[in-house]
Amino acid sequence: MRYILKKIGIFVLTILAISILVFFAFQIIPGDPTTRMLGTQATPERIAALRVQLGLDRPVFERYSDWLGSFLRGDFGESYSYNMPVHELLNGKIQITAALTLLSFLMVLVISFPLGILLARFAHSWFDRVMMVLNQIVMSVPSFFTGILFTYLFGLILKLFTPTNFVPHADDPAGFWGYLVFPALSIALPKAAMVIKLLRGSMVRELSEDYVRTAYSRGNSRWQVLKGHVMRNAMIPVITFLAVTLVDIIAGSIIIEQVFNIPGMGRLLMTSINGRDLPVVQTIIMIISIVVITVNYIADISYKYIDPRIRFR
Repeated sequence: MRYILKKIGIFVLTILAISILVFFAFQIIPGDPTTRMLGTQATPERIAALRVQLGLDRPVFERYSDWLGSFLRGDFGESYSYNMPVHELLNGKIQITAALTLLSFLMVLVISFPLGILLARFAHSWFDRVMMVLNQIVMSVPSFFTGILFTYLFGLILKLFTPTNFVPHADDPAGFWGYLVFPALSIALPKAAMVIKLLRGSMVRELSEDYVRTAYSRGNSRWQVLKGHVMRNAMIPVITFLAVTLVDIIAGSIIIEQVFNIPGMGRLLMTSINGRDLPVVQTIIMIISIVVITVNYIADISYKYIDPRIRFR
């Protein structure tokens, strides 16, 4: 329990540090949101009046304190570009990005675990060598390039989906998930290839340990050894990497949403950065940061339950 409380304390301090970096980074980056909002009407008088209206004339530490307090209360402010509360602007977009991330992560698990275990089972065979070469090729191709290839092949040639024709979940749930299949697969393939390589290598190392030979000598079958002994020990580095993979998937979703014209949180983030819409940018980065840190801490705490030999210190 003390370990978990300590982790919670570190979690809170980490979020506080990120909030400071997120807020103050946009105070030193060149560019004034008021000039973008006013456009050709950006006279010095209008700019000064708008800065007062937005509260940008107040001391920076006072603005940070107010912003952080409002964020913790669930008040994310109002978008400069859309003239509406940020939480309303994000409504629906978070769900789209979360659905894309979840589908991509599930694809990584479904693809990588069976193949990783299979390649470990037939390690150093011709099948293993061929598959590892293919795996290396898939791992080296960036997700956005895979997305472009999928758009051309499955969208324009085979017409399995209509590129840029995103279907909202409320209108057609089947069409919504169907449209996300190829974007999710674009993200998942290189990540799954990395997990396959790590899982195979981890299991091959464990299979050479003395305890495996002892397990065989006690009459255990190959499957019993893999399931009851090797998998548990081999999963420790894999779980760490899966946490990193989930973070990469979230980052990859931001890029893939541009390729497939998906109106998710990532696409809104890129638009808001270009438009200097600070309330939107700061809110999205904070939400992503909280999710990323939470995933890492859950992975840390889960180690003990996977391997009882690990003790919290």
